[in-house]
Amino acid sequence: MKIRLLLLFLCAFSINILIAAAAPKIIVTEKDKSILQEKFDKFSKDSNLSVGELILKIGNDFKGTPYVGKTLDLNIEENLVVNLRELDCTTFVENCLAIARTIKKGNPTFESFTNELEKIRYRNGQLNGYVSRLHYFGEWITNNSGKGIVEDMSSKIGGEKCPVVLNFMSTHPDSYPQLMANPALIKEIKQIEIQVSAKQFFFIPKEKIASCESQILNGDLVAFVTKIPGMDVSHVGILFKKDGRVFLLHAPLSGEKVMTTTVPLADYLKDSKNTTGIFVVRAK
Repeated sequence: MKIRLLLLFLCAFSINILIAAAAPKIIVTEKDKSILQEKFDKFSKDSNLSVGELILKIGNDFKGTPYVGKTLDLNIEENLVVNLRELDCTTFVENCLAIARTIKKGNPTFESFTNELEKIRYRNGQLNGYVSRLHYFGEWITNNSGKGIVEDMSSKIGGEKCPVVLNFMSTHPDSYPQLMANPALIKEIKQIEIQVSAKQFFFIPKEKIASCESQILNGDLVAFVTKIPGMDVSHVGILFKKDGRVFLLHAPLSGEKVMTTTVPLADYLKDSKNTTGIFVVRAK
């Protein structure tokens, strides 16, 4: 009996160690926690809205927040970074989506938010090192679609087939400190690139965006498909309707803060030489 009890204790102890080891290290400041609580206090009353409408309201509340790139890459070790003081285009979208989902679930706490953020940001919802982050937005879309977080709308609103050939990270490791510090990761990244490139993607060519505007909803997420070799997407943001046209809410490097476009998205992209079209994604 004593041996059995000892084995049960050791088993439970081992499980607790595994659970503790699986929990990601969270990088956050008190200011970030304060901003998050402000969003919860301000928008919990809107939990009856669709996820998209809630994303848009939260996104608008971030207007004026400074653009800062590479906030997830301050350390070689991969941690769950919560930074609501400074945003790039992807962290802006991820944070708005995570906050909206947390509010919709009726449990707006810091812990529930970080659970949502990890689920959105990492492959299959689990942080397991640098390679587990969804670096390419094409995979971000397919993986989060598989998790039931978003739905890829591109093919449903008039999209065309979009060949994707990814290799930028594996062929430019000097642009990524984590890959330079651990070259063994380059091979793993290359395998991810091959897997994602084998998937079928659809996009809306930029000259056809205006004709598809009626099928876009407030709070839909958008990604700019690029012809830069080895990449799939160059920018992401949140779409909204005004006077029957579709505009963009985003965190652009050029504007240096979260802002909205002054012209419809179709016009905004007209002179973009590297942008060929858009992916449209809808939060579920």
